[in-house]
Amino acid sequence: MVGGAGTGPSVSAIRTFLLLSAIPYPLSAIRHPLSAYNPGLPTESRDPTMTITKGTADHCDEHGDELQVCEPIFGMFGGRRAFAGPVSTVRCFEDNSRVKEAVESPGEGRVLVVDGGGSRRRALFGGNLGTAAVRNGWAGIIIHGCIRDSAELAQLNLGIRALGTMPLRSDKRGEGERDVPVRFAGVTFRPGDHVYVDEDGVVVAHRPLD
Repeated sequence: MVGGAGTGPSVSAIRTFLLLSAIPYPLSAIRHPLSAYNPGLPTESRDPTMTITKGTADHCDEHGDELQVCEPIFGMFGGRRAFAGPVSTVRCFEDNSRVKEAVESPGEGRVLVVDGGGSRRRALFGGNLGTAAVRNGWAGIIIHGCIRDSAELAQLNLGIRALGTMPLRSDKRGEGERDVPVRFAGVTFRPGDHVYVDEDGVVVAHRPLD
């Protein structure tokens, strides 16, 4: 008989054990739902201390008049669900030469914003560039265009928003511009702006909000 004196654990204790056993990630990730933690990431790629303390909805409630809010056109990729940082930009079209140049340079916690002209005919970002972005300290990338190697990118500690996936790689003609104002999704991104991204959307401010 379960629960009798000296006969074993109580029914409530068993229920608690079964409940906790069913949770595939740490309790800290439940308490901090915007944590960058992703249980699918390889151990060396995880950073459970990387937590966004306020979501985009909170920022809109508190700073609505200061913010630009992107139209909801992006898919969520990469291993980090929420990310934020100063903006660095690239403008290009079906040529990712400047994207490669950017992610192979120090990111210093910035977010790379790429205006790819909305093209869905070529991918501007993939697994190799994703690995370079993580290695060089980029927080994330927002692409008005497509990515490829989405399964590989899902294993990286990198936030990614893009229009979709396309297996064809881009051209490499050495064209494009870096750190110029770009506009898409109803928002103008300027180098040095601050962007905040989570499951609810993308917001842009001219100053840090946290």
